[in-house]
Amino acid sequence: MSGLSNSNPGLKPIALVLGATGGIGGHVARGLAARGWTVRALNRKAGEAATREPRFHWLQGDAMNAADVRRAAQDARLIVHAVNPPGYKDWEKLVLPMLDNTIAAARAVGARILLPGTVYNYGPDAFPEITEESPQNPVTRKGAIRVELERRLEAASNEGVPVLIVRAGDYFGPGAANSWFAQGLVKPGKPVRSVSRPSAEGIGHQWAYLPDVAETMLRLIDREGELPRFARFQMRGFWDRDGSEMIAAIGRVVGQKPKVKAFPWWLLKLGSPFVPIFRELGEIRYLWNVPVRMSNDKLRAFLGEEPSTPIDEAIRAALADLHCIEPKPAKAAKQVALLT
Repeated sequence: MSGLSNSNPGLKPIALVLGATGGIGGHVARGLAARGWTVRALNRKAGEAATREPRFHWLQGDAMNAADVRRAAQDARLIVHAVNPPGYKDWEKLVLPMLDNTIAAARAVGARILLPGTVYNYGPDAFPEITEESPQNPVTRKGAIRVELERRLEAASNEGVPVLIVRAGDYFGPGAANSWFAQGLVKPGKPVRSVSRPSAEGIGHQWAYLPDVAETMLRLIDREGELPRFARFQMRGFWDRDGSEMIAAIGRVVGQKPKVKAFPWWLLKLGSPFVPIFRELGEIRYLWNVPVRMSNDKLRAFLGEEPSTPIDEAIRAALADLHCIEPKPAKAAKQVALLT
């Protein structure tokens, strides 16, 4: 067990969210607030962020500054580490120091760390079916850093810092702007007439709808007292068996079958020296060359089920968020006739 304590019984539990303006950080933060947590969010432009999301307690600061993180974490029971450098600029130089600051703060206040995990930790020796215990032998620079992130977290857990890692496939959905769905399959802001397919025909791929990922994390946090000190779970998400099911769902939502084009990998290679996100996307091409699937057996055994939004509903929300389709109109309120 984690042994977390609440120094203020009767008061709302406090969570510090690093990356609350991002996709997964924002969804988790809103879910925590809805569950009765006090949500603190550290941001370099706290005043500006507060105008967009007034439900959080915004603090001015930087995840790269250990003192800022420690101050923001005071009395927190949970630190959500969902922060990434904007546009992945200097990613390899910043992510480990930021995590070290989170670990130091969590150690000082007795908080559990929640980290969104990825599949980049794994190399071909773990394919095609990955479990939480599969060997982590990455073949990319980004994967090696991800392995080091988890190594440091496991080391911290051995010294008393509780950790929860939830690993999922490629994110899509509201808030997932820097994603394969938004940057690879469709073009934000334009009607969907064609879709790019990064994989070869017949190659399956694993997707994760952001609200489902956040809900999974929240249900695990709801049962925090039952988690081991170092807990790691994987999600199944939406498994596209052959690369065509995601495209078919997009077609159903937009009402017409889109033209399918091969993804221009050559363009990523050409632009990699100048656009950091191109380099990051190009480096993980190997994950599109073969089917890679993460097992959620451990998660289902613990929670009983994995939160799962119907794929068409998820696609509709994702496309509306990218302004590719009009948002679905809210249900009209029932009109009540008052007889006098």
